[in-house]
Amino acid sequence: MTWNWQKKDWPEFHWNAELLAKFEEKFLHQSGILIGASRHFNEEEKNILIIDIITDEAIKTSEIEGEILNRDSVQVSIRRNFGLESDHRRVEPAEQGIADMMTDLYQNYDAPLSHSLLHQWHKMITNGRNDLKEIGNYRTHTDPMQVVSGPIHRPIVHFEAPPSHRVYKEMEDFLSWYSRTAPGKSSTIPALTRAGIAHLYFVSIHPYEDGNGRIARALAEKSLSEYLKNPTLIALSQTIQHSRKKYYNALEHNNKDMEITQWLVYFAQTILDAQNRSLDLLEFLIQKTRFYDQAKGKMNFRQEKVVARIFREGMEGFKGGLSAENYLSITSTSRATATRDLQDLVEKGILIKTGELKSTRYHLNL
Repeated sequence: MTWNWQKKDWPEFHWNAELLAKFEEKFLHQSGILIGASRHFNEEEKNILIIDIITDEAIKTSEIEGEILNRDSVQVSIRRNFGLESDHRRVEPAEQGIADMMTDLYQNYDAPLSHSLLHQWHKMITNGRNDLKEIGNYRTHTDPMQVVSGPIHRPIVHFEAPPSHRVYKEMEDFLSWYSRTAPGKSSTIPALTRAGIAHLYFVSIHPYEDGNGRIARALAEKSLSEYLKNPTLIALSQTIQHSRKKYYNALEHNNKDMEITQWLVYFAQTILDAQNRSLDLLEFLIQKTRFYDQAKGKMNFRQEKVVARIFREGMEGFKGGLSAENYLSITSTSRATATRDLQDLVEKGILIKTGELKSTRYHLNL
């Protein structure tokens, strides 16, 4: 098997720019809507939007790699990083680390990309790990860096990256490419195209022992932010996680040749889908503001606690809806009180009731 980095023309990727033009145009149009809409929020509402999107991105970019983190802990870490009020819970190193990287990506999106910045990100996302030889440095092991699946006695090799002794030179070339293709530079590449190439180019080198996927997705978002001169605030990792198999298939189908139009079309559409999800979140936050305006003074402290907890679940709310058991767990009240509280919320039009008996569920009336 010959991989892309073994080709004579590596790393000169080829693609059909005309085919991507419509995606680029739509991206700029939707970016204008997102940036414009967010400017109509007050400071508190804007913080909620930013924290929610960054939290979900931190959770999902880890989940893509099979790492399940506690959402509340990640959000607490991000709130602290932004200097916002939070509780005093202890946060595990992995959750603190991904929160730190996503915060840095948002706050310092225009910082020059360098070896040291990438190493800093790697230290963050491997925070607390003791199973890696190199943390905050490119890999040095002599074993082949392979992406495999299947049984140990008959593994399927999906990709093999350049050997470790080539990594530093490959990364020097990558950083040079990233710099000269930036907006306003000599070899500028359109926004979606550059972000897609940055992702594929980086994971093809696979410079770290672990964490390459998370850093590649962060690089794509950084690239887009540089183009817009504003943090993207798109739900990229959330969108990828919804169709993770399609994501890995697209990577695998484009790691053997230098013609990558298929990958760029896939990635461009994924980014547009991510923008749509962010636009949906903006609408959700507007509905949330209206909801609290209409429900003001109509809820007791238990009801307020439950409603706030539902909103923390995001646009989807509780999977399948809020149950009486959920209410009991959140409020630690009696079953009789929970029944009265829920009925009261339904009568006031704050919750909508569906189902009967054990199948009864409650949903916010947005």
